[in-house]
Amino acid sequence: KGALAKTFIRLSGPGWLQSGITVGGVSFSSSLFLGVLTGYNFLWLQPVAMIVGIVMLAAISYITLSTGKRPLREINTHVSPVLGWSWLLASMAANLVWSMPQFTLATRAVQQNLLPNVIGPDVVPDPWGRAIVVGCVLVICIIVTMFYGAGGRGAKIFEFIIKGIVSLIVLCFFAVVIKLAFEGAVPCGKILQGLIPDPRYFFKPVETFAPYIAAVGEDCRAFWTNLIVNQQRDVFIGGAAAAVGINMTFLFPYSMLRKGWDREFRGLAIFDLSAGLFIPFVLATGFVVVASASRFHTVPAPGFVPETPGGQVTEAAAPNLVGPYNDLLAQRVKFEMGEQAFSRLLDPQKQQRASELPHADKVMAAMLVKRDNYNMAKALEPLTGSVIAQYLFGLGVLGLGISAATMLMAINGLCLCEMLNRPLKGWTQRIGMLMVSVGAIGAIVWKQPAPWLAMPTSVFCIILIPIAYVTFLLMMNQKTLMGNDMPRGGMRVLWNVLMIITVSVTVFISGWSLWSRLKSWSIPVVAVFIGLVVVVHFIRKGRRAAA
Repeated sequence: KGALAKTFIRLSGPGWLQSGITVGGVSFSSSLFLGVLTGYNFLWLQPVAMIVGIVMLAAISYITLSTGKRPLREINTHVSPVLGWSWLLASMAANLVWSMPQFTLATRAVQQNLLPNVIGPDVVPDPWGRAIVVGCVLVICIIVTMFYGAGGRGAKIFEFIIKGIVSLIVLCFFAVVIKLAFEGAVPCGKILQGLIPDPRYFFKPVETFAPYIAAVGEDCRAFWTNLIVNQQRDVFIGGAAAAVGINMTFLFPYSMLRKGWDREFRGLAIFDLSAGLFIPFVLATGFVVVASASRFHTVPAPGFVPETPGGQVTEAAAPNLVGPYNDLLAQRVKFEMGEQAFSRLLDPQKQQRASELPHADKVMAAMLVKRDNYNMAKALEPLTGSVIAQYLFGLGVLGLGISAATMLMAINGLCLCEMLNRPLKGWTQRIGMLMVSVGAIGAIVWKQPAPWLAMPTSVFCIILIPIAYVTFLLMMNQKTLMGNDMPRGGMRVLWNVLMIITVSVTVFISGWSLWSRLKSWSIPVVAVFIGLVVVVHFIRKGRRAAA
C-alpha cells in the first residue's frame, strides 16, 4: 500500500492544477470576510462545498477516462451543442474576467506587504507603481505557463511549480496560525465546534453579535440584524460558489487527457482530487478563516470609534476602510429616516446625521467593514511580529494571486485549442494563454472588473454551472456514450444519488446568486436559455429523423 501511495503521489498532477485555480483571490477574499463576519462558526462551509464539487469532478473524470474522448465533442453529439459551446464560452469568459482580481491581489501583496518601501504607492505613485508590479507578475505567469504549452517535460515542470506554489501558500498560512496559537489567540474548542454545520445562521446572526445588537436602540436592531443575516447568506453562497467554478470543470478532463491518462487512471483521478485539491483548499481557506476570526470578528476596525462613548479616537483609520464604514453609517441613517427623506438630504447633511448616530451603531459599522490583506497583516503584526505578519503572510497572498492567474492562462489555452479543434498543445495553446494578459492590463486601470463586464460574465457562469452538472449527470447515464463503462447496480445508484445531491445544491446556490443580481429578470433569462436548448434539440431530432 505504501508503494502504491508513493506511485499515486508521483503521478498526480491534474488535481493540483485544480487547487492552483481555486486557491486564489476569490477564495481568499471570501475566507477573509467569512472570519470577519461569522468567526469560527462557518469553518464547515468550505470543506462541505468542496466535497460537493469533487463529487462532480470525480464523475467528469470517470466519464472522460472511460471514453477517452474530449468532452466538448461528446456533449455536442450526445446532449446538446448549445450546452457544449456555452460551457466552453463561459469558461473562457471566466478566465478573461476573473484573471483581473488575481493580478490585483498579487500586486497588493507586493506593494502593501512585501516591498512597500520599494514599490509602494507612497514611493512610486499609482498607476505607475501598480503597472510595474502587474507587469512583473504577468511576466512570471507567462514564463510558467509556457512550460505547460511546451508539453512533455515542460508540462511536468509546470505541474511541479504549481504544486510548489500551492504548498507554499498552505505553509505560509499554517505558520501564521501556529504563531497565533502559541500566543493564545486560537481557541481550539471553538474551531472544532465551527466544523459542525449549523443551519440556524442562515436565518439569524451568529451568537457573538448578540450583546452588540442588544446595545443599539431597540427601533434599529432590525437594521443590524437583517444586515448581518443578509451578509451571512451572501458569504455562505459566495464561499460555496468559490469552491468549484465552471472553468474548473473544463480544466480537469482536458488536463487528464493531455497527460495521457486513460481508463486505468480512474482510481488515481479520485485520489488526485483528494490529495491535490481537497486537502490544500481546505487547509489554506481554513487557516485564513481562523486568522481572520481571531483578529477581526466582533472587533471594531481601529480609527473609527473610541473605546467608550464620548472618548477620543487615538489612531488613524485605514484609508481603504473609510468609504465602506461611511456607507454602512449612511445605510443606518436611511433606515431611520426612510428612503425618500434620506434622498432629499445633501451630502454634508448626510455626513452630519451619520456623525450624530449613537456610539453602539458606530461600533457595529466598524465591526462589519470588509478587510483585505493589508488590514490582516497590520492586525497580525502586534502578535506575530512584522516578519510573519508582513512577509510570510504577504508571500502566501502573492502565491494565491500568481497560482490562480497562471492557471487561468493555462485553462484558456486549452479552451482555445478545443474551440478550434486543435491538439492540446503548441502555438494555439500559447495564444490562448496570452489572451488572459488582458486581465493584467485591466488590473492596472481598475481595482476590480468593470461592472458592465463582470455582471454578464457572472450571470452566464451562474446559469451554466448547474446546467453543466446536469449535462454530466445525463452523460453518466447514457449507454450510447458510456457503453460497458456505464455504472450498474449499486454503483449506478450511488453515482446518481451523489450527483443529484450535487446538482440540487448547485441549483440552489446558482438560483440564489442569480436572483440577488437580476431579481425578477432571472426567470426570463433562464427561460430563454433553456428554451434555446429545447429548440435546438428538436431541430436536431427532426434532421436525424429526416436523414
